[in-house]
Amino acid sequence: MREAGRRSAEKTMNRDTRLSDVLHVLLHMAQVKDPLTSEVLARSMGTNPAVLRRTMAGLRRAGHVRSGKGHGGGWQLARPLDRITLLAVYEALDKPTLFAIGSRSKHPDCRIERAVNATLAGAMQRAETLLLDRFGEVTLDQLMPEGLTALAVDCGSKTAPDRGLSG
Repeated sequence: MREAGRRSAEKTMNRDTRLSDVLHVLLHMAQVKDPLTSEVLARSMGTNPAVLRRTMAGLRRAGHVRSGKGHGGGWQLARPLDRITLLAVYEALDKPTLFAIGSRSKHPDCRIERAVNATLAGAMQRAETLLLDRFGEVTLDQLMPEGLTALAVDCGSKTAPDRGLSG
């Protein structure tokens, strides 16, 4: 019964995939020299260009990417992958919630519930601190699979001649 309940919760829980999506896009951007359009990057993220632009805006403000308008415009990395950490990307995305565990109520009357809340809050804070510390240690170049050439993409898609990622 417990297993079925967990699977059900996993299916219905909304997950914030922006960090994973953006890391995927940034690594693809590192493989090409020319700018990639919002349309091309949005396709690789499975979203629309407006959502991509909103997501990338924080990365641009943080100086990790730059964008150009018009013919020949698009998104490019503004610094090498070895100068961008997971923590920097996480912060540029306005620090999305890391854990979806919450308390039943904020101000319970029950002493047991208060004890449960305090214990969970402490554990979650410790876990978040450890995770963010680790994010600060990992640079994006460490995420790039070995052996990929400038035009190879190891995700079932290929970098197309039109400077786009298809798949």
